[in-house]
Amino acid sequence: MARDDWRIRIELPEEEGAAGFLGRLGLDLGSEARVLAGELREQRLAVSRDDDVVFVYASSLHDAEQAQRVVAAELAEAQVEPRLVRVEHWLQEKERWDDEPAGPTSEEETLAEGHSPWEVRVECGSHGEAHDLADRLEGEGYGVARRWRYLIVGASSRPEADELAQRLHGEVEPSPEAVWEVVPQNPFAIFGGLGGAGTPL
Repeated sequence: MARDDWRIRIELPEEEGAAGFLGRLGLDLGSEARVLAGELREQRLAVSRDDDVVFVYASSLHDAEQAQRVVAAELAEAQVEPRLVRVEHWLQEKERWDDEPAGPTSEEETLAEGHSPWEVRVECGSHGEAHDLADRLEGEGYGVARRWRYLIVGASSRPEADELAQRLHGEVEPSPEAVWEVVPQNPFAIFGGLGGAGTPL
């Protein structure tokens, strides 16, 4: 069964308060928190701290909500007023917590660094066929590396690479960084100027 990732984010007024609160969660729970924590003992929740923020990690929403009750009871017993207590969920596909702003995708980051994130490898029937196909693809704006009768064509996304692979009868692979360089005339030209002229490195 797939495991989920949840956490309780507790922002405390000061770094020293976070350290003290972390100690209480680990060692000296108050009476109400101790009862609630007993229900969670089998879950073996992890706790960490980053300056004045304490995180309690859980593998389900149910466990996170129970841990949040432990936290609330302990905060009340310690007479600590947190700046924030919130349950957060890890979004695996987006690689971020659900309350964090969406950042660029790995493809967008690779493109911003001047590289193509995907490539299509094509085997042509002859050297001349590879040369002609490379010229045609470069005319369409693709960066192309030609090696005898083999081509490597840069693509900006997986769907684009899949479409190219189907059209060219090629194979899609993630592109190693530093193979493709963005230039104004050709957004996926290869390092060394291959994208414009189709000349081997």
